[in-house]
Amino acid sequence: MTGFGSASGTSGETAITVDARSVNGRHLRVDVRVPPGGEAWEPPLRELAGERLDRGSVDVTVRIEETGAEDGSMELDRERVEAYLRAFRTLREEYSLPGHADLPLLMHGGGLLRPRGAPSAQDVEWDEVEPIVRRALDELVTMREREGQRLEADLRERVEGIERGIAEVERLAPGRLERERSRLLEAVAELTGGREADGERVAREIAILADKWNIGEEMVRARAHLAAFAQLVGEPGPVPVGKRLGFLVQELHREINTTGAKANDAAISRAVVEMKNELERLREQIENVE
Repeated sequence: MTGFGSASGTSGETAITVDARSVNGRHLRVDVRVPPGGEAWEPPLRELAGERLDRGSVDVTVRIEETGAEDGSMELDRERVEAYLRAFRTLREEYSLPGHADLPLLMHGGGLLRPRGAPSAQDVEWDEVEPIVRRALDELVTMREREGQRLEADLRERVEGIERGIAEVERLAPGRLERERSRLLEAVAELTGGREADGERVAREIAILADKWNIGEEMVRARAHLAAFAQLVGEPGPVPVGKRLGFLVQELHREINTTGAKANDAAISRAVVEMKNELERLREQIENVE
């Protein structure tokens, strides 16, 4: 589900801001952006996001800046320059690559200059960043929960549409056999030239068709899947249900698809098409459910 959360705090004269964003996704993917020197924060950041979220593409960005005014001058980030030079030296020595590091190559790497007096992430402890990250994630989760409430209402509306389709199929199914019985009797009468038909044989044929076209079991299972779906949608608390809902949608599709194959009736086929439309909307929305 989509959402956004942001929180700020300070460490001495260093201002810390954390933004957390998420968009829809079937699985959890966490991308972390930290300032230079804050690379050690990445594993605990991912762990925190994984504790609070189960699905979605999540971006967590941490920014730091000096709380005091800046004079606009720049200074060299010597630690980053040295890290670049060590990396280039490793490439040359271990992989026998020709060439050397010059100023254009170093500047292409970026991040070598910073505002004079700008704070370094190395001067900020993770213990000072963690509570700010938690607040940003809390805000993100709250927004996702509000979206989840709106999503729940839409899912229930789709379920009601499928329930109406099942009721319509059940209403139409008996008349289909009666029409087929009449059709068979007319066909037999035409073939026998009006002579009395073998009623027992016609009854057997109708019984065979009735068994072949029987959709009672499919409708019973479809109703059971819908009931389970509705129960999961109303699951209290932060219980992840998205994957289970996806499984139920697959099972519903199987039962409704089988019903369509057995229909042999235009009205039932139309009801099945409408139910498939609702199922497709359910399937799309399930991608947003955690």
